[in-house]
Amino acid sequence: MDLGRGVGGRPLEEGVKIVDQGIDAGTRTLRRQGRKRTRGEIAAAAALAQLGVPFSWGGGTSTGPTLGIGRGARTRGFDCSGLTLYAWARAGVKLGHYTGTQFRQGRRIPLSARRTGDLIFFGGGTGDPTHVALYLGGGLMIHAPKTGDVVKKTAFLTSPYYRAAYRGMTRPG
Repeated sequence: MDLGRGVGGRPLEEGVKIVDQGIDAGTRTLRRQGRKRTRGEIAAAAALAQLGVPFSWGGGTSTGPTLGIGRGARTRGFDCSGLTLYAWARAGVKLGHYTGTQFRQGRRIPLSARRTGDLIFFGGGTGDPTHVALYLGGGLMIHAPKTGDVVKKTAFLTSPYYRAAYRGMTRPG
């Protein structure tokens, strides 16, 4: 698996600007292109609107950030699966609030076929994955990483940590 290559074996850097322009510029760019946004693009835009929201263990529903449970009981925010559940709910797709459930809910996608909005799973050895993020394009993901952190973008394809923990991708819907 070559995580540093995009479609057709081109280095990811060649595709970063094209993929990221639609997401970062929001609906204005997509409307100018004269096409309707995909569900994945809607989910990505919803997740991006949550940048900086605190991590909260067990937090997040289809309507937005919530108080979590246990360690997150005093923090309004999202855990990793709560963020992806919320983002995909904005696109009209219902996901469970557990990383392992989300791993089984979508269609498996090879890394080489990734698209904006696909879910990326990490960790867990041979059991359920322990972390989920949403793919933005250009090697970037958005996720709620851990207690004490906030929803943020991370370049997972160039991260030794995330490359080593990569488990697979799914496409909800």
